[in-house]
Amino acid sequence: MRHSTLGTGIGWRPEIAEAVERLSGVDWVEVVAENVCPGHVPASLTRLRARGTTVVPHGVSLGLGGADRPSEQKLKDLAERAVALDAPLVTEHIAFVRAGGARTASPVLEAGHLLPVPRTRDALAVLCENVRIAQDQLPVPLALENIAALIAWPGEEMSEGQFLAELVERTGVRLLIDVANLHTNHVNRGEDPAKALAELPVEAIAYVHVAGGVERDGVWHDTHAHPVSEPVLDVLRELVSRVAPPGVLLERDDNFPPQEELAAELTAIRTVLASARPHPDDAVAADESVAGSGPSPSPAPQEQADGATEPARERLAISQAALLSALVAGTPAPEEFDQRRLRVQSRALTVKRAQVVAKIAPELPQILGDGYRAAFLAYAGKRPMRAGYRRDALDFVEQLLVAGRPEDERTRRQLTRWWQERTGERRPRRATRIVRAARAALVGR
Repeated sequence: MRHSTLGTGIGWRPEIAEAVERLSGVDWVEVVAENVCPGHVPASLTRLRARGTTVVPHGVSLGLGGADRPSEQKLKDLAERAVALDAPLVTEHIAFVRAGGARTASPVLEAGHLLPVPRTRDALAVLCENVRIAQDQLPVPLALENIAALIAWPGEEMSEGQFLAELVERTGVRLLIDVANLHTNHVNRGEDPAKALAELPVEAIAYVHVAGGVERDGVWHDTHAHPVSEPVLDVLRELVSRVAPPGVLLERDDNFPPQEELAAELTAIRTVLASARPHPDDAVAADESVAGSGPSPSPAPQEQADGATEPARERLAISQAALLSALVAGTPAPEEFDQRRLRVQSRALTVKRAQVVAKIAPELPQILGDGYRAAFLAYAGKRPMRAGYRRDALDFVEQLLVAGRPEDERTRRQLTRWWQERTGERRPRRATRIVRAARAALVGR
């Protein structure tokens, strides 16, 4: 069954909504699924849809690479967004975002960002079962994105291309290939993007991400807040020399430039696409992969049986919980990992938390001014995130108030008012503050 291509698109964000509507030649947009309420779709997206612009929801919190089976509620939420936006497909990541819980007899910890799964047989078996569960509950095809990584798991059994190829073979899932992430893994892990592209099934590509980043001290940070670099465009050239991707999308999540700069980056992407000369058979295969809905290949017999992946899930749960606890809770780091890279990853997760909390609670940087970042990093270094970013913002402010900070009384009153408006509670009394501080210290160990 043939399907039309997506074309050239851009990530829709509220900060650049007006610019996206004015940009010429934008065929489609991608929106972070968790930021859209099905009953209250932003007016900008409604106008774009009325013009015939395709909208694709892109999930970030499902954690299909985690040890647990995917949340039924999160799958339901993603399905509702696909229907509300009349999307031809939905996308998520090959990553884990939380760990701990009953399998490890430890508190559930949230990473607040995407972390890489080990490329092992255990992790692949768990991922494949999780993908099949998701496919069964989603109303449209699913495509999964390769992620950027600052760290590498020891003892990996497959390359990235081999891992993705086997995932596609077992589940029939589509791929969202992020060429910026391939470049990131080239710098940070020494992996050759051309080798990965040669190994993966290009006919399974649903679309492609292009984004900017920055290199600091030999580490590439996939920031989505910098212009697209020439090395990233080189990876895109390598990809389009092999296949004509059904769609290519420019991502930008922060430090948004003027509309003219976004237009220039889209032009650079179109120039690369226009210069491509892929094999005709590859172009047809990719064109058919946008929203193919044929039956998925049957899973291996051992993975069809109930509970067949349980031993693998147990082993994966232990390893992921140990890693995440080291990254966000300050527990001893697993010895097999590169300790310097673990410190870089830990810092990156903390900075990410500060940035996201500042976005969802912009009053806090306004109230605290230049002291916001240092105060939040000090808080986050001792308290892992356990219930999402909105709860994290409330916990951060409560921790400041419990400690009698900041010292400026006017600022403290503003924080108290902010906290009370969102919790409906009075400021904690001294005895309550002492108990809560002690409890937080125990939980944070």
